[in-house]
Amino acid sequence: MLAVLMNYLRACWRPSSDCRYVHSGSDAVGRQDGLLWYKDFGQHVNGEFSMAVVQANNLLEDQSQIESGPLSFLDSGPYGTFVGVYDGHGGPETSRYITDHLFQHLKRFASEQHSVSPEVILKAYQATEEGFLSLVAKQWPVKPQIAAVGSCCLVGIICSGTLYVANVGDSRVVMGRLVKATGEVLAVQLSAEHNASIESVRQELRALHPEDSQIVVLKHNVWRVKGLIQVSRSIGDTYLKKAEYNREPLYAKFRLREPFKKPILSSEPSISVHPLQPLDQFLIFASDGLWEHLSNQQAVDIVNSSPRSGSAKRLIKTALQAAAKKREMRYSDLKKIDRGVRRHFHDDITVVVVFLDSNLISRANSAKVPVLSLRGGGITLPHNSLAPCAAPADLTGP
Repeated sequence: MLAVLMNYLRACWRPSSDCRYVHSGSDAVGRQDGLLWYKDFGQHVNGEFSMAVVQANNLLEDQSQIESGPLSFLDSGPYGTFVGVYDGHGGPETSRYITDHLFQHLKRFASEQHSVSPEVILKAYQATEEGFLSLVAKQWPVKPQIAAVGSCCLVGIICSGTLYVANVGDSRVVMGRLVKATGEVLAVQLSAEHNASIESVRQELRALHPEDSQIVVLKHNVWRVKGLIQVSRSIGDTYLKKAEYNREPLYAKFRLREPFKKPILSSEPSISVHPLQPLDQFLIFASDGLWEHLSNQQAVDIVNSSPRSGSAKRLIKTALQAAAKKREMRYSDLKKIDRGVRRHFHDDITVVVVFLDSNLISRANSAKVPVLSLRGGGITLPHNSLAPCAAPADLTGP
């Protein structure tokens, strides 16, 4: 019976031009339970995964995807698994744009170099940033507020036994690593974060802008760049990168009193390379909405002590329970609060748990590997549906 079920699921995961949108009853592309979307269990080239998203904003600003199989447009590879978590702010436009373009850019540059590397990843980020800035320039006359929309961008790529991590903003990936001597599974944070609440980030900003005593401001007990935004690196947020967009008709709350001569925010990702070891058990990719309520070790303990199926949903539920407790309310009452109002209690939260199978990792270099393309919230795309530089006319609709 299990074999029959697995064959059915594999058929559903196979990309198809007829299967673009989620159906609440189809587990192959996830299920919907109120504001929660989840895919309890799936398989990628290097093991298994679990994925979940809970919406708090009126429009879901978090976007995410897992792509497994070819990491280029070449039959020769490379092959592996790509995970992206994009935590938008100011609206969903930037995070949606990243979802549609970043992986395609990565495949294009990986095709040129016949490999995945930090240089390939950096080029993919740069191309995505430049593409979104072009979109802002095009839409500015009719939709000026798009200049104030941005997104964090966390990426993990497993390829040829190596994990590449790239990040702008404050999403986070944490590894669960087995300690052989004790049997414990310890949390190891793999991503660098760019949030003004971190002292080293404030020092970096002051060093980059020595002439500006107000480059970071403590406002309502929260450190913010120019008193406006917590993250120091992002995709988008054009109003803090190009002075020509920091003017009317942009809303006054986003406009700076004095013009700036160089970009205030950066889109350059922090990139790290981690050779995977047999003791590396799993990875937890999540937007900061999860880490507001759970420590790294708490998250690892939850995944390690429970069945793999439903791991991501379990982490979100624990975070929501913590959010409810902070507001002295019951979790069951929190779940009744609708989107929009829910944002007063917690942020959009995205979690992708990727389990690592060392046997599969060592073998994942063949054209015979199954192809998976899944987006958080349930939109799936055929792996060949987008051209390398595809730019649909308007990707930023509500």
